[in-house]
Amino acid sequence: MNTTRLHLIPVSLGDSPVQRWLPPEVQTIAGNIDVYIAENAKTARAFLKQIGTVRPIQEITIHTLTAKTSTEEIHSWLKAPGKQGDIGLVSEAGCPAVADPGALVAREAHRMGIQVIPWVGPSSILLGLMASGLDGQRFTFHGYAPVQGQERIKQLQQWESLSAKLNQTQLFIETPYRNIAMFEALLKTLKSSTRLCIARSLTTNQEWIQTHTIAEWKKRPIPDIDKQATLFLFLA
Repeated sequence: MNTTRLHLIPVSLGDSPVQRWLPPEVQTIAGNIDVYIAENAKTARAFLKQIGTVRPIQEITIHTLTAKTSTEEIHSWLKAPGKQGDIGLVSEAGCPAVADPGALVAREAHRMGIQVIPWVGPSSILLGLMASGLDGQRFTFHGYAPVQGQERIKQLQQWESLSAKLNQTQLFIETPYRNIAMFEALLKTLKSSTRLCIARSLTTNQEWIQTHTIAEWKKRPIPDIDKQATLFLFLA
């Protein structure tokens, strides 16, 4: 029987005190783990410094995971847990294995008979959906929309058509420096009755969430979302 345990540990969505977004029990567990798999080693070290660790951070092994990491390499990492048989998995922001390559690690862990343990913490997708007032039973997360103008317009129109047909909330993100361009594209492309939610800097002191129809957004000032982590949600 495989006694290794893979802990899926959420990290911060932004600059805010750890007690605001991570339960004490999870902090304790994370601080005791000495082998991590992380999307970004620098971000992982910042997280470990924030929560506090039993061992010096320089003695903690951190494997860097990308979408191109091979199954064989992931397998080798999972075969070498820490002294207590634990391995931590963290994303660059929010919950691991949700819209990030951590799902590859969870999949391999199941194949190897390793216990996979998800812990409570912030998910921008769920937090934004909770606060949006849009349909929380039928929704889909798309990741990023296309960057090119006409391709982006076509994709947004397809998502809006799908939203209307299925009564399904559409969620996606954008590279922060392109947030304003995305907002303007949404106003130009979506129908006036479609409800759009902007969820900025969730769980931080800069958190700001507003939902209005496209017609209403056109009457309002452009929201302060430039270069800030933002989730876009809409329902036709």
